[in-house]
Amino acid sequence: MELELPDGKILTLPDDATGADAAAAIGPGLARAALAVKVDGEVRDLARALPEADGDGPAKLEIITDRSGEDALALIRHDTAHVLAAAVMELYPGVKISIGPAIENGFYYDFDFPDGVTLSDDDFAAIEAKMREHIAADEPFVREDVAARDALDRFLREGQDYKVELIEDLVRDQGVPTVSLYTNGPFTDLCRGPHAPSTKRIKAFKLQSVAGAYWRGDSNRPMLTRVYGTAFFSEKELQEHLERLEQARARDHRRLGPQLGLFNFSDVAPGMTFWFPPGTQVFNSLVALSREMGIPRGYTEVKTPQLYDSSLWKTSGHWDKYQEHMFTTDSADTPMGLKPMNCPGHCQLYALQPHSYRDLPIRYSEPGLLHRNELSGALHGLLRTRNFAQDDAHVFCTEEQVQDELEACLDFAFDTYAIFGFDVRLELSTRPEERLGSDEQWDQAEGHLIRVLDRKELSYDVNPGDGSFYGPKIDLHMTDSLGRSWQIGTVQLDYNMPMRFGLTYTGADNVEHQPVMIHRALMGSYERFIAILIEHYGGELPVWLTPVQAIILPISDRHLEYARVVRDQLSAAGARIELDERTESVGRKIRDAELRKIPYMLIVGDKEHEGELVDVREHRHGRLGSMPAGEFLERLNERVKTRSNP
Repeated sequence: MELELPDGKILTLPDDATGADAAAAIGPGLARAALAVKVDGEVRDLARALPEADGDGPAKLEIITDRSGEDALALIRHDTAHVLAAAVMELYPGVKISIGPAIENGFYYDFDFPDGVTLSDDDFAAIEAKMREHIAADEPFVREDVAARDALDRFLREGQDYKVELIEDLVRDQGVPTVSLYTNGPFTDLCRGPHAPSTKRIKAFKLQSVAGAYWRGDSNRPMLTRVYGTAFFSEKELQEHLERLEQARARDHRRLGPQLGLFNFSDVAPGMTFWFPPGTQVFNSLVALSREMGIPRGYTEVKTPQLYDSSLWKTSGHWDKYQEHMFTTDSADTPMGLKPMNCPGHCQLYALQPHSYRDLPIRYSEPGLLHRNELSGALHGLLRTRNFAQDDAHVFCTEEQVQDELEACLDFAFDTYAIFGFDVRLELSTRPEERLGSDEQWDQAEGHLIRVLDRKELSYDVNPGDGSFYGPKIDLHMTDSLGRSWQIGTVQLDYNMPMRFGLTYTGADNVEHQPVMIHRALMGSYERFIAILIEHYGGELPVWLTPVQAIILPISDRHLEYARVVRDQLSAAGARIELDERTESVGRKIRDAELRKIPYMLIVGDKEHEGELVDVREHRHGRLGSMPAGEFLERLNERVKTRSNP
C-alpha cells in the first residue's frame, strides 16, 4: 500500500502493515515516540492494520506523538479514564461501570456504586495512588474484536448492566456483528478506541471533581457518579493547567456577581436572574450602548408580545423543532408558547403592514425578554439561563441588498467588540442534516455568506452542519484573558422564515416579492455577555460600565459634610458616586473598596477640606495625588468618553 506523509512524500508498505510498521519505516526515533496514527483523518491504534485508501490516491498518514496537540491529549486522557475505571473497580468491589470518554481539557468516567457507597474528593488520594500503580506497571492497551453475542454474555456474567444495554442497542440500532474490547491490566472495557500503546505513556494526571449524571442524560434513568479528571504529557503542563483553572475559579462570575452585589439566583425561580441595582445599572448600560450604536445604523426599536398562539410557532417551524425547549401553556383550550426568540414575532410584525421596495431594508431591534426551558443540569449562572434578553435584530431586505446588509452587520459587530478590546475569530456554520428549505436556497444563502467574508478579506473556519435549521450563519468568537474561547455574536441568513410567513413587498415592477431575512445578535444575550465580561476582566469592569465609578472615603465623621458636598457635585455632573459614611478607619474603607473593585477612591480629610481637594487612589494602582474635584471629574469623564478598558 502507498501512504502520503504530511511532507508530501509517499511511504510504501506491505498490504498488512500496521501503524507501528509505518512509524518504524519512517525512523526508529519516531517508532519509539509514536502513540497512534491518523489515516485520512481517523486516529487508529498503532497495533491495528492500516486501512485501504478511501479514494483514488494514497491515504494520508500522520504519526501521532506527544507533540500532536489535541489528538495526542485526547488519546492519553481516554487512556487515563480507563486506568481510573480499573482503579475504582479494584477499590470498590461491585461497582458498575458505564462510559468514560475524553472531553475538552480532560476526561470523565461514570460509575454506579453499590448501595451505601458514596464518593467524594477525599477519596481521590487513594484512587490516584492505585492509578499510579497501573501506570508504573506499563500495562499495554490490547484491542480485541469479538462477536457482539460473546461480549454480551461476558458483561451479563459480570453484572455490568450498562455495558449490556450499550451492546444491545448497538445490535438493535446498527446491526453490528462485532464489538471491540480494550484490556489494560485487569480491566476490560467495551470501547471503540483508539488508545496509546500502554499506560506508561500517561505522564501526569489529576482527579478534579465528583458530580451526579443521569444515565444517558435521562432524568428518568439512574443517577450515576461522574468523576472528572485531566491528564498531560508533563507535570509542568498539568500544573500550568491547574493554575489556569484556579484563576478561572477566582474569576467565576457566579462567585463575583453576588460578591460585587450585581445579581444572584433563587430556588423560587431556577435559572432566572435577580438583578440588584448595581447589576441593573450594568445591564442597562449595555442595552443603552446597543441603542446608541444602532440608531445611526438605521435600526428602529420595536416591542412584540411574550406569549403567542401555537400557530405562530408551527408556521416558523419551532413547534416541531424546538418545542421541548419552550415554556408552553393553554388559554381557552388554545396551546400557547412563551417566546424563546424574537424572529417569529418580528415576522408577524412585518406582516401586519404593507411594504414597498422603497421601505427596505427594514431593521427591527428588540432587547426583549426571552424564555427557554433549559434542563436544570444545563443551567450555569448567567451563561445559561431560562430567561434572558438579547441585543436582537432582524433585517428585512431585497436580494440585491443582502451583501451590503451582511457587511454592515459584521462592521457593527467589529465596532462593538473593539469597545471591549476583543479580538474575534469567525466561523461559518453550514447546513445541518435536519433543516427547512431546499438545497437551492441553502446554496444561495451559504454563497452570500462566503462572498461577504471573502469581499471583506476575513479569515474564518468552517463548522460543517452547525447552521440553524432555517439558515446558515457566521458566528463570532472571542478569546478571554485566560485563553478561553466564547461565542458572542451571530449573523444568520434566512430565506425560509419569510417564505413560511408569506412575507412580501411590492417591487418597482408593481409585483409582490419575498424579502430576505437576516438574524443578528452581537452581544448575544446580555446576561451571557455580562458573565463573559466579569470573567474576562476579573470583576474589574471598565469605568464607563461599572455601577460605582468612585467612592468618597471621609477620614473621620467631621469630614462628612465636605464629603457630601463633593458627592453632590460629582453626582450632579453625571458620575456614579458613593459615600462611605461608616465609622470605620480609612484603611478599612480602602480595603473594602478594593474588594468591591471600585475604580477610584476619593479620600477627604482636613487638608482636602481646607484646599477643596480630593486625594485620589486608583484601584490596584494606588495613590494618584490630590486634585480639585473638578479635575478628577475631567479625568473620569475622559475615561468614560473613550470607553477605556481596565
